[in-house]
Amino acid sequence: MKLTDNVLRSFRVAKVFRENSDKINCFDFSPNGETVISSSDDDSIVLYDCQEGKPKRTLYSKKYGVDLIRYTHAANTVVYSSNKIDDTIRYLSLHDNKYIRYFPGHAKRVVALSMSPVDDTFISGSLDKTIRLWDLRSPNCQGLMHLQGKPVCSFDPEGLIFAAGVNSEMVKLYDLRSFDKGPFATFKMQYDRTCEWTGLKFSNDGKLILISTNGGFIRLIDAFKGAVLHTFGGYNNSKAVTLEASFTPDSQFIMIGSEDGKIHVWNGESGMKVAVLDGKHTGPITCLQFNPKFMTFASACSNMAFWLPTIDD
Repeated sequence: MKLTDNVLRSFRVAKVFRENSDKINCFDFSPNGETVISSSDDDSIVLYDCQEGKPKRTLYSKKYGVDLIRYTHAANTVVYSSNKIDDTIRYLSLHDNKYIRYFPGHAKRVVALSMSPVDDTFISGSLDKTIRLWDLRSPNCQGLMHLQGKPVCSFDPEGLIFAAGVNSEMVKLYDLRSFDKGPFATFKMQYDRTCEWTGLKFSNDGKLILISTNGGFIRLIDAFKGAVLHTFGGYNNSKAVTLEASFTPDSQFIMIGSEDGKIHVWNGESGMKVAVLDGKHTGPITCLQFNPKFMTFASACSNMAFWLPTIDD
C-alpha cells in the first residue's frame, strides 16, 4: 500500500490509550516498527506493542524524570534525558529496568537528542548552548561544540553528517568524522522573533530538512542548498507549545499536530495541505510520528492514539 493524498485523508484513530496522568513529552518507534516507547511528565515510561495495539509495560523514573526518549540499536535499550535533579542522559535496559550507563556533562536541560541511524553514536543539544557527541560504550563525551544559543540537532539518515539549528536562524551541517573543524555548510534563515526553533529532522531520503517552531508555522528546506522550499502554517499554536512535526517514511508528506487536537498534513512537493485529521485529543498534540515500517502513525497529548487508514487506495 502506497501513501497517497486519499490514503492520508482516510486515517482514523483506531485506539486510544490513557496510561498517563500528565503530558507525553516524547515517544519513539523501534527501528522495526513493532513497538513504541513513550516518556511523560508523570515520570513514566510506557512500552506499547504496535502489532497487538496494547501497552506492554510501564517503568518509572521518579527521581530524575524522563524526557526525549530514544531507542538505541540494541534490543530493549533506550537513552533519555532527565527533567528533574540533573541534566545527565541515562542509558536504560528495559529488560531488567537497570541503568547501563550515565552520560554526565550538560549543565542545563537537554532539549535535543538524536541517535545515529547506523551505530552507537548519539548527539545531544542543551540550553547550556552546547552540542555533545557521545558513544553508548563510554560515559565520556566524545566531542563538544559551543554555540551562541539554544541548539536543535539531528543526524542525517546515513549517519554521516548531522545538522545543528542555532539561535533559531541558521542551520549548520557537520561531517561526523571531522566536526571539530567546524561546519562544511551554513544556511542562514530569516529570523522570526515571534517564535523559536524546537526541532529539526531529515527526511528519510536525506534531501529535506524540516524545522519545527513553537509558533504557527514549520519550514521545509533543501538539505543541500538550504533554500526554503515551503513554509507550512494554518494550524493552532497560540500558546507557544512545542509541537512535533514529522515526515512520512516515504519523505513525501509532512505532518504536525496542533493545540486543538487536530493533525495537519501537507504534500512536501506541492506544498498543498492534503488533510486535517481530528484526533479528538484533549490537549495539544505534542508528539506525532509515523511508524517506520507499517501503515500507521501515533499521536499524543496525555493520551496516546494509534491511527490506521480506512481505505485501500
